[in-house]
Amino acid sequence: MLALQAVAGVDLGGTAINYTFLTDQEQFLIEGLCEYPARAREGPSICLQQIADGLQIAFEKAGVLPSEISVVGLDTPGPSSATGVLSARGSTNFVHPDWAGFDIRAGLEDKLGKPVIYLNDGNAGAIWGHFVIFGAKSPATSVSAIVGTGLGGGIIIEGNVVKGRQGFGGELGHVLIPYQSIRGIEGLIPECNCGRIGDLESLCSLTAIEKTLLPYFLGKAPEHDLAKLGDLRKASKLVRGLAERGDELSLEIFRVQAHALGVFFDEMINTFDPDALIVGGGIIETTDELQTWIVEEIRAGMPKQRVEQADIPIHIMPNGDTAGARGAAIEALKFGRQTGVI
Repeated sequence: MLALQAVAGVDLGGTAINYTFLTDQEQFLIEGLCEYPARAREGPSICLQQIADGLQIAFEKAGVLPSEISVVGLDTPGPSSATGVLSARGSTNFVHPDWAGFDIRAGLEDKLGKPVIYLNDGNAGAIWGHFVIFGAKSPATSVSAIVGTGLGGGIIIEGNVVKGRQGFGGELGHVLIPYQSIRGIEGLIPECNCGRIGDLESLCSLTAIEKTLLPYFLGKAPEHDLAKLGDLRKASKLVRGLAERGDELSLEIFRVQAHALGVFFDEMINTFDPDALIVGGGIIETTDELQTWIVEEIRAGMPKQRVEQADIPIHIMPNGDTAGARGAAIEALKFGRQTGVI
């Protein structure tokens, strides 16, 4: 009997680490979530040990031996370089001062004693979405936008994720969009946490709901139940549930976000002429009815397309909660094959 050959995928988030394993036959060994608490806010030494401890639990769950894992794929939120050096300015998840300029890829490689490859979480999710739709060997091109606390994403061209010179390729949330063309937000000046005015994340993220969209629309409807909470952070997390129940103000917020995605995807269509557009994250983790409505509103927000491009499909990201770990595993398998490790 041949020994199992496999790779691991590790998705490090702000509150949880998700794990998966992928065999050389492209079979995932864990279905659904396999999570362990993340402790990134406590600094590198504690967080890296936490990743290693959780990986041992994942080995047991999947019935995998550590010796059968050849490569580990790691993804994290950015900003970071293509090789996994975290920004010296820190980030939402890596606030401990010891993270500044820390090489998390090399640190985990030393901890585990195995080769580790690195991706930002947006690119990892984009790889997974592309893999599900087109398979591992398709020459197709796709653009993914993943809406969460911020907005991540990625561009896949002929099966390869666009990383760029320093690893900031596919930072789709910070692409400027013509937001003035979106109806219903006249006078609004959407500012991103990065300091830019009118990038995609400034309108299409949970942060945008809390900082910008909810205050704007509650200013027009001060008697709304969300205004009575007196806490924009709590109120912003209730918008999706209210939209599912048909609340007009909440649906208007989602319409603005969908139209922002529409004008952004129009830019991507005219840049890459992709085979597919993919939407993931919290915006689509909802009912089938609201998902369908959001996709229709994304289409409605697009400027008129050329006849030849009007049929580019918009897909919902599959297995959204596990997308990062699975994408990291796919990239690890690719690395293993290229280097002869697998």
